[in-house]
Amino acid sequence: MISVAIVGRPNVGKSSLFNRLTKSRDALVADLPGLTRDRHYGKITIEDAQFILVDTGGFEPKKKIGIAKKMALQTLLAIDECDVILFVVDGREGLHPIDQHIADVIRKNDKEKILLINKTEGMQHEIVGADFYSLGFKNILSISSAHGEGVGLLKELLVDLNHQDSEPQSIFKGAPKITIVGRPNVGKSTLVNALVGEERFIVFDQAGTTRDAVSVDFDFNGDRFVLTDTAGIRKKGKVFETVEKFSVLKTLAAVESSDVIILVIDSSGGIATQDMHLIGFILETGKSIVIAINKWDSVSAYEREAIKNDIDLKLPFVNFAEKVFISALKETGLKGLMRSVIKAYESSSRKFSTPQINEVLANAILSHQPKIIKGIRPKLKFAHQGGLNPPTIIIHGNHLTDIRKDYVRYLETFFRKAFNLVGTPLRVELKNGKNPYQDENEKVKKTGLVTRRRRIDDFRKKIKERKLARSTSQ
Repeated sequence: MISVAIVGRPNVGKSSLFNRLTKSRDALVADLPGLTRDRHYGKITIEDAQFILVDTGGFEPKKKIGIAKKMALQTLLAIDECDVILFVVDGREGLHPIDQHIADVIRKNDKEKILLINKTEGMQHEIVGADFYSLGFKNILSISSAHGEGVGLLKELLVDLNHQDSEPQSIFKGAPKITIVGRPNVGKSTLVNALVGEERFIVFDQAGTTRDAVSVDFDFNGDRFVLTDTAGIRKKGKVFETVEKFSVLKTLAAVESSDVIILVIDSSGGIATQDMHLIGFILETGKSIVIAINKWDSVSAYEREAIKNDIDLKLPFVNFAEKVFISALKETGLKGLMRSVIKAYESSSRKFSTPQINEVLANAILSHQPKIIKGIRPKLKFAHQGGLNPPTIIIHGNHLTDIRKDYVRYLETFFRKAFNLVGTPLRVELKNGKNPYQDENEKVKKTGLVTRRRRIDDFRKKIKERKLARSTSQ
């Protein structure tokens, strides 16, 4: 398997080509320069040959300061680690001075190189290519990543270049997926870099540096994981840019597809309303959660106590999640964080036997029975496990539709404590039993105290009517 890096100046269609080749929408695409900022990995298969594809941010080699310099360093890392370089240029704008600078950098590497003249739909390829011959590349191909023109020829060329000189690390199959979320500028990318052990993601003292949800594989004490760094989610009213709206959707999609969520909170800023909104969304999806309070080294002892009290006050609804105090910048507390992640993942994927579940259910009913509703007390008969991640308990019985939500939450908490589940929510589903002798179209007759009283009242009323009828007839 060989790795292929897509490089080029901003807004030439690199991410569109990445999505076209991977048949996905993993890379953000919009008509704005500088959208992609980190390396983005994907796997493709062409005629039984497998490739690792690397999408990179806009490459401007001459930039020496700011975010552009960080993006250039990311692209240089991608060029160094790949086997084939796809150099993308814009056929409609023609040769740009930055294209010449990028070509100078690429020619210094002994990697296989393909010059891709993009956005050439409806144009004469011979005329378009004439402007780029001066760059000195042997393999030149005109394509349209948006419309798919020339992509088939590119795949054939990649297959021809499939000489497997080096074996890059493949994406871990079946490894737990960890997604790191939080508000902007709380240290999510710094945390990923600290866990992975390299400058894998851009870190910059500016909110909104990360705009896409980008994944990376890493190993911790022999256990394999897939880490996903996401864009910071701010208040809805402050999301002005279209790109940031895309990033929010990417973050939420990453949460949906992950196994464990690490919510990063800035200790200097305390618990914000947006943090609680994020926790609420995570709980709705049923994902395991670990709360990492970052920048713990930058607050005083008095502030630490205040933060702990604030957490207890504002987050009682997520008391099953472990809180870990870390410093991503100084790489302290990371082992404890990963232990909590492993514990949460193991809890979310635990299996229980049916006798165990029914024993816990019996104890829960003994401690607190459901309330009588309309003269009827719901009867919880038996239970079994219905799913994993999150663990789901299905309870069967009679008259369960009227059970209040607070009693369901009581059952969830009781089961979670009984099985010692840490970091994961637990869901309880109620299912009414069906009477095999009852007609489905027949209305269900209620029984119980209220019904008996009504029947007695009806019977007394009929007796009075009979007595009245007899007296009038006489």
